[in-house]
Amino acid sequence: MSYISQYTPETLSRDELDQTQGPMVVEFGTNWCGICRGAQADIQAAMDGHPSVAHLKVEDGKGRRLGRTFGVKLWPTLVFLRDGQEIARVVRPQGRQAIDEQLEKLLG
Repeated sequence: MSYISQYTPETLSRDELDQTQGPMVVEFGTNWCGICRGAQADIQAAMDGHPSVAHLKVEDGKGRRLGRTFGVKLWPTLVFLRDGQEIARVVRPQGRQAIDEQLEKLLG
């Protein structure tokens, strides 16, 4: 599993994410967010280079609790989890390099 193209409403709870095994990137944003759309090419390129990393795109916003439990304030925010624990995060990535660096840290 690698890159997911669309943000979807919350499908996992924080407790479920905390219990996941292996590497995962949880990306918070919305389908209508211009900054989110602008970052997708870099996010996709980075995720496609790491097919073993699960990618979950969570629609965030008013009334969406999962983003609040991670302290998300700006979109897109990528949270890098290993076995349910946050290892790193990238907020509003300005290019693929920042994402690749955190993916390497996640897998290292």
